[in-house]
Amino acid sequence: MEKSNQKPEYFLLRPEVEKSYGYSHAVKIGNSIKISGAVSMDIEGNPTAVGDFEQQMKNCYSDLEKVLKHYNSSFDDVVVENIFTTNMPKFLEFAGYRTKIYKTHFPTGSWLGVKELALPEFLIEIELEVHKTH
Repeated sequence: MEKSNQKPEYFLLRPEVEKSYGYSHAVKIGNSIKISGAVSMDIEGNPTAVGDFEQQMKNCYSDLEKVLKHYNSSFDDVVVENIFTTNMPKFLEFAGYRTKIYKTHFPTGSWLGVKELALPEFLIEIELEVHKTH
């Protein structure tokens, strides 16, 4: 492999928000892409779908899809999905939605109940690891 393939390629989905919090939404190194946890927020970083767990989850996947598309990837390329939630019973109630996201296979990963996320309005955060073979 050429060394140029190993240079990290950073991607900011919401540059102003990500710079103010101090993170990049994704970084690609070679065939691997690490995607920071997506939460339900607007372009300014304000929480959206406050109190609506199902819509927050859908918003997370919508943002993750935008990041995947930036790298010409899809959910078929996801090998790890970690879900953090402040309400595990609610997540379990809507976890079936994931069958609309992962149509060919499910990735590995963990489902973690946590005390809090970055802002109190966030109920769920989803991070991904991707391995591109094409």
